[in-house]
Amino acid sequence: MAERTVAVLAGGLSHERDISLRSGRRLSAALREQGLGVEEWDTDAGLLDRLRTTRPDAAVIALHGGEGENGSVQTVLEMLGVPYVGTSSHGCRRAWDKPTAKALVADTGFTTPDWVVLPHSTFRELGAKQVLDAMVDRLGLPLILKPDQGGSALGTQVVRDAADLPAAMVGCFAYGDTVLAERFVDGVEVAVAVVERDGEPIALPAVEIVPESGVYDYTARYTAGLTDFFAPARISDDAAKAAGELAVGAHRTLGLRDISRTDAIVAADGTVMFLEVGLSPGLTETSTVPMAVEASGESLGAVFAALVDRAISRAH
Repeated sequence: MAERTVAVLAGGLSHERDISLRSGRRLSAALREQGLGVEEWDTDAGLLDRLRTTRPDAAVIALHGGEGENGSVQTVLEMLGVPYVGTSSHGCRRAWDKPTAKALVADTGFTTPDWVVLPHSTFRELGAKQVLDAMVDRLGLPLILKPDQGGSALGTQVVRDAADLPAAMVGCFAYGDTVLAERFVDGVEVAVAVVERDGEPIALPAVEIVPESGVYDYTARYTAGLTDFFAPARISDDAAKAAGELAVGAHRTLGLRDISRTDAIVAADGTVMFLEVGLSPGLTETSTVPMAVEASGESLGAVFAALVDRAISRAH
């Protein structure tokens, strides 16, 4: 391990740049503690030249949103033959689109809140009021609006009053041209990390998320003190087992690799419902994956060092 060099890719140009840089710094420090040589690289116009001239043994993608999770950077690494930790470009494209991920996971028998997906053009062409009225008739209130792609809950809003819906839609469209509207489920929100060991996906303890505002939005995710976390989650043994099975099932169904995070809600009746997956989970001091790793009795550095080893082995 001591002779291996790892490039941690962080930053980028997405809305989540600052969070990515924080994740990258924490991951780099954790890998250095494991004896690896680590370089932190931004994903800018000089990236390909650096990959060619200072070729690392492996790369770890700590980019959030955009090119870090939609398969773009993964495709570049695959073209250059650089081993990397994380899901392949094909798997990324499947999972990055939230409606596609929901449909595929639902098709395998897991439960997910009812949803509709509508592009901005539909509201222009058919009339915003009529479309919004039909949306409320179908999903009821409250409902939650999300961009169909993206991470860190950017643009995500909970709407409890129909009068607030037009403004919420405008806010959501600021982050993408298509909106996923989902029935809001009141329950315990959990995040379940999955790590592959010897090729088998293993669910780590579920982390319970209790935002002060009641909504786990961007501010609640990354501002210390605005959200309480419990690892492991304060849910029944049956719900914890179901959450782990859901996360592993989503990981397999979507063709994910190495590490992923499934976001879910445990409804009042104990049903665990799939929300979405994170392909390059946050690793900041308020992120759930490091909490899950700690709750499992491991260290972040050891987990990722093993994944680096696995990525290098795949290339040989």
